[in-house]
Amino acid sequence: MTRRILEERLAKRQPGVLRDPFPHKRGALPPDIPLDLVPRHVAVVMDGNGRWAKERGLSRIEGHKIGEASLFDVVEGAVQLGGITHISAYAFSTENWKRSPEEVRFLMGFNRDTIRRRIGEMDELGVRIRWAGRRPRLWKSVIDELEWAEERTKDNKLLTLTMCVNYGGRWEIADAMVAMGRDIKAGRLDPEKINERTVGRYLDEPDMPDVDLFIRSSGEHRTSNFLMWQSAYAELYFDEALWPDFDRTNLWRACEVFAGRDRRYGGAITNEEQFAAESGPEYDESEYADPDEG
Repeated sequence: MTRRILEERLAKRQPGVLRDPFPHKRGALPPDIPLDLVPRHVAVVMDGNGRWAKERGLSRIEGHKIGEASLFDVVEGAVQLGGITHISAYAFSTENWKRSPEEVRFLMGFNRDTIRRRIGEMDELGVRIRWAGRRPRLWKSVIDELEWAEERTKDNKLLTLTMCVNYGGRWEIADAMVAMGRDIKAGRLDPEKINERTVGRYLDEPDMPDVDLFIRSSGEHRTSNFLMWQSAYAELYFDEALWPDFDRTNLWRACEVFAGRDRRYGGAITNEEQFAAESGPEYDESEYADPDEG
């Protein structure tokens, strides 16, 4: 489908009128999780396409093709559950360039074509599409498609789907340091005033909220250089399902686990009730001061 034809179809959607999520293929319904316990930002490492294909005597490429449906079923399920405002998907990492030329070429074209295939249904659902990643080495046709999708869906507010293509967490932080150094040299940034918020402004997507729930499929227990800064306090969930077998029910199960976890953010007191039950003298900063100072 040409972009002109697709634009014409997208233009026919009545502004403000969104469709309901497609039902689950087996009629599964989302769990009843209080909205304040639902993760707002879910990061997904879509792992296991190659192993899924190998188990069936297929090429790795066939595994990637089947895995496309899993991602968009997860998006439909996130809307159906409610409360999730951001999903970030690890579509192509900076390390994936090490794969065979055939697989890299396929993944480049596949990421480009997936956006074009799915933008209509995402737009109807009210999903905003963003791109996070590095420009060097990335095909111009892929960049063009991602930027067009960003522009076309920029006014959608129900959920943001960030496609992380040619993305690496260490590269993102290194690129931010380069940009900060450039501004320090130009006198636009005072190095003595740099803090976490300053660094955040130099990241690839400065307005991306911190990750609440980090999901990886296929049973691997690694974060693999994905959203390192944003996931500093994320709850980690590792699912045994290979990505092509992963769907919205796996997402819902992860969200149920998330809802039952105790998020402390480095503190020992978990909530006001516990604080009230265990309260003693008010915190005195002098008790923790360095005795050699002063």
